[in-house]
Amino acid sequence: MASGPLTASQVAEYHEHGFVLARGMFSTAEIDLLGRAAKEDRELDARSFGRNDGEGHVVRLSLWNHPGDAVYGMFARCASIVDSAEALLNGEVYHYHSKMIMKDARVGGAWAWHQDYGYWYQNGVLSPDLCSAFIAVDRATRENGCLQVVPDSHKLGRIDHVLTGEQAGADRERVDAILKRMPLSYVEMEPGEVLFFHSNMLHRSAENNSENPRWSMICCYNAARNDPYKDSHHPRYTPLNKVPDTAILQAGLRRFGDSASDVAWLEAARDESARSLEQPK
Repeated sequence: MASGPLTASQVAEYHEHGFVLARGMFSTAEIDLLGRAAKEDRELDARSFGRNDGEGHVVRLSLWNHPGDAVYGMFARCASIVDSAEALLNGEVYHYHSKMIMKDARVGGAWAWHQDYGYWYQNGVLSPDLCSAFIAVDRATRENGCLQVVPDSHKLGRIDHVLTGEQAGADRERVDAILKRMPLSYVEMEPGEVLFFHSNMLHRSAENNSENPRWSMICCYNAARNDPYKDSHHPRYTPLNKVPDTAILQAGLRRFGDSASDVAWLEAARDESARSLEQPK
């Protein structure tokens, strides 16, 4: 069963560096269930869409706003994840959205340097009181495009974002200057590990040049007190019904065809976060 929420020392590490890696948060049985559900889910595949990375490769992903009652929803709503997010954001949270990143072998593209709040700022979210839980479905290595982060970069504030290919990325001149002063870290992960990171932390991932897939599910949370002031393609405050960690394996007992894809999919045309920003004025 899942290992439980982050400890006080892990919460302190997150606030100091902008991220914290929770090793072994999910058991082999739990993460195998998530991987099987995702890779056998025809609806997830049908709802996926691509983002050109500006380097001739495409990142494939599926997004949804509301978690539902099946496997994906149980991960997003389980106590280990939600209690961790509430500890990091110091209060009640709600599910902002989730996505499955499908970085397939040899073809999975890169993500440009960016801050999530660089996207979400446009959605009427007034403060960067959001965090993401990056769940490794497959092993993540440098070869297959693991996440790269800049520790402490969440302290720099929001950086202007501009389009690169079909992705909005942080202003490259500023990023280059940051990388001269602040070293990057490669976050290699085993299946079942979870990386919690701040919405202003600079991060990217390279293309997958290996023979191994690198799928991951990312659950994003907003502080309830940070309810957006206007409507957007991601939800305003919606109470989150937290479930015990045991609900994950219980969901696996149900038939995949009936329960894997009960989420409210976000169509590619409505996902404006990462590609339709105006040039900075």
